[in-house]
Amino acid sequence: MKITLKDGSVKEYAEAKSVLDIAKDVSEGLARVACAGEVDGERVDLRTVIDRDCALNILTFEDKGGRDAFRHTASHIMAQAIKRLYPEAKLAIGPSIDDGFYYDLDIETPITTEDFPAIEAEMKKIVKEDLPLERFELPREDAIRFFREKNEPYKVELIQDLPEDAVISLYRQGGFTDLCAGPHLMSTKPVKAIKLMKNAGAYWRGDEKNKMLTRIYGTAYTKNADLEEYVTMLEEAKKRDHRKLGKELGLFMFTDEGPGFPFFLPKGMVLKNTLMQYWREIHEREGYVEISTPVMLNRQLWETSGHWDHYKENMYTTVIDGEDFAIKPMNCPGGMLVYKSQPHSYRELPLRLAEVGLVHRHEKSGALHGLMRVRCFNQDDAHIFMTPEQIRDEIKGVVRLIDEVYRLFGFKYFIELSTRPEDSMGSDEDWEMATNGLRDALEDMGLDYIVNEGDGAFYGPKIDFHLVDAIGRTWQCGTIQLDFQLPQRFEAEYNGADGEMHRPIMIHRVCFGSIERFIGILTEHFAGKFPTWLAPVQVKVLPISDKYLDYGHQVMSRLKAAGIRCEMDDRAEKIGYKIREARNERVPYMLVVGQKEEESGLVSVRSRYEGDEGQKEIDAFISAVRQEIDTRERREEKAVEETK
Repeated sequence: MKITLKDGSVKEYAEAKSVLDIAKDVSEGLARVACAGEVDGERVDLRTVIDRDCALNILTFEDKGGRDAFRHTASHIMAQAIKRLYPEAKLAIGPSIDDGFYYDLDIETPITTEDFPAIEAEMKKIVKEDLPLERFELPREDAIRFFREKNEPYKVELIQDLPEDAVISLYRQGGFTDLCAGPHLMSTKPVKAIKLMKNAGAYWRGDEKNKMLTRIYGTAYTKNADLEEYVTMLEEAKKRDHRKLGKELGLFMFTDEGPGFPFFLPKGMVLKNTLMQYWREIHEREGYVEISTPVMLNRQLWETSGHWDHYKENMYTTVIDGEDFAIKPMNCPGGMLVYKSQPHSYRELPLRLAEVGLVHRHEKSGALHGLMRVRCFNQDDAHIFMTPEQIRDEIKGVVRLIDEVYRLFGFKYFIELSTRPEDSMGSDEDWEMATNGLRDALEDMGLDYIVNEGDGAFYGPKIDFHLVDAIGRTWQCGTIQLDFQLPQRFEAEYNGADGEMHRPIMIHRVCFGSIERFIGILTEHFAGKFPTWLAPVQVKVLPISDKYLDYGHQVMSRLKAAGIRCEMDDRAEKIGYKIREARNERVPYMLVVGQKEEESGLVSVRSRYEGDEGQKEIDAFISAVRQEIDTRERREEKAVEETK
């Protein structure tokens, strides 16, 4: 048989071999770090025997599939440890997730964080025991009987809900057996760096009508050093939490009267409007025209767009004059109505319609998280109507625009191409053309990308941009979606060069995504220390005493006349206290004014970037700051000694 490896090389074998044996044949070092395999795109255990020609990828912890197998094994180790310590616990599900794993369990006395050390100690025993993980299958009724005898009702329910012809696979490690599709590691031994992170409540199957279970989250790494680095990152993330900083800096707030509906405060509005000013500037430059569509439209529109059938559970609906209406969860159908409001010629295309529209989406209360997951937000949408020949160039233009935006804020990013989901509409031919259009544009630009099979929108494939922030976390923000379906459903047309009517093709795209979420990300990325051009307060004037308030007001007037956002701390406090307060407010520049400054017409400059920058003429300071604002420069922050 011929085995084609990831690098394109081919291995030939005269007899069947396991994935692990093939890994050993490639390299003993590779075999030592291998976690799982991928055979023709399907993830499998290392113990899986291959007896045919195929494409094989050996997955390590560096690969997502390898990490999933590693951490899924860790979740089984945690479940086994819990069953040893709490035999009465009933197990539900325990998958791997992006940053670790969790297990849901039903237990009369919920496990708390105080119980974590004992569970971790038992997990380490299981790791040390080096228990092999053995996969086996049972007939459906035998599997149901097996878990009934073990008093595991959640496992029984899961099996009963599987299709009649489903393969019922189980994994055994020592005296512990779990229902699982796998894949898993060969044994418990490699899972040496483990930490339980938190506990929470979780409804069985995410349904509020079901019983509330205890969910325990953990994470696992191949090395303790990597685990310690992750824990340090989490501690840094707590300091940067946008909910905490948003309150401290007076940016936004939430109330019990409107859970999931953010309030923006005056300084938050300055931040938001400054972002939008930048957004409008670059979109006008790129040939977009801005529109605004209603926040509520009737049911017929949402049926035409497909949202009523595919997205209704996330929509807020009401009845007006006996007719069903829905508050828009997306701006796209309104954009379609704008396009259809007048006839179009091929000479007008591409037509780029941009809209910062307020949308509402129903999120469960447990999913809400500050600005990162809300029930209403402003989406910086654009809808581009074009001919088939324009697809590639328009996608490239959007990619370049998104790249420019993210580079401005210092974000690195990676790209994901998401393909057709099961719940989709449209023909195979349209989906193939749309997917190839996105892929070809990325390859023309020489950009690396990851394929995310089956995760496209219901109306078309998409390119997603995942930002990497200052402490290494990733966020999905920008997206480009190629859509053949909405123009067909709305019967949109343009008059072609041949005099015939044709159907336009549509791009949905966002740069920021949700403006609110992007502000949350920026707040954490910069730890509240926004670049000067973006900072709600750019300069704070600090008079040494009340005697210099008049001079402070003169300085303020000069700053405001130059369009610099400024405030003055006129409290009867010591100057050291005022400086510390301004630093805590993350203000980029502080101007100390006293007798020497007033007599010479100068200001003493302190900054987040350099600390004490000495005395400067007011005009020189204004000129330098104005240039920093106009160019949207990000000055590098150096270690500045705190004022005593």
